[in-house]
Amino acid sequence: MAVMKYPFWLLYRIWFYILVALPIIVLFPILLISISREKWYPFFFKLARLWAKFILVGMGFHYKILKDQNLDPKKSYMVIANHTSMTDIMLMLAAVKNPFVFVGKKELANIPLFGFFYKRTCILVDRSSAKSRQAVFLRAQRRLKQGLSICIFPEGGVPEEHIVLDTFKDGAFRLAINHQIPVVPLTFYDNKKRFSYTFFSGGPGIMRAKIHQFLQTENLRVEDTKALNQKARSVILTELNKSLSKV
Repeated sequence: MAVMKYPFWLLYRIWFYILVALPIIVLFPILLISISREKWYPFFFKLARLWAKFILVGMGFHYKILKDQNLDPKKSYMVIANHTSMTDIMLMLAAVKNPFVFVGKKELANIPLFGFFYKRTCILVDRSSAKSRQAVFLRAQRRLKQGLSICIFPEGGVPEEHIVLDTFKDGAFRLAINHQIPVVPLTFYDNKKRFSYTFFSGGPGIMRAKIHQFLQTENLRVEDTKALNQKARSVILTELNKSLSKV
């Protein structure tokens, strides 16, 4: 019976890439203008949110954002979430209204069309290079001073299918402590089921995200990085396990 689904899954993947590319092609001149100056980034971010919602709806994902706490539009945050799917970027953009900058792996810059804007608007990191990781801190510092927030998937990559939540890298939490900004944990419940990196899988349906209570960094020092890391991971892991127990 599963064999009958293979043509659907193939077409579904092709449809995803069409949805990713179509708005970029249509809005290309406007997007070029929006990234020509750093101070215009909030306008680019609005366009990126429309792009993300277009893809989610076009894929048949009924996304739902649950909130324990609302972000203050006048403040900066460190936004984190579990990482399981190519749609994590889109759901993050749909969930968080405050303009933020992604910190992501440099390999995504090689994706045609998408990569052109990705490398000009995101903070790229080569995780194998200590020099690259240090440059991330400097670029993130500049963006935070501009009033933006930072978004990092602290697992450092997409874990294997059987792993519910991988260990977290310390970078996001060290940055948050250094700049005394709250950590905002998000749980993505359904992205792996809806559209994982396993090619022949996925399908339309509900896609939920939850914004948890913020983790404050006031009075924390660099020595507290690991404890903050574990606390944030515990929040997301507990929520994922709770969700899995209901299945």
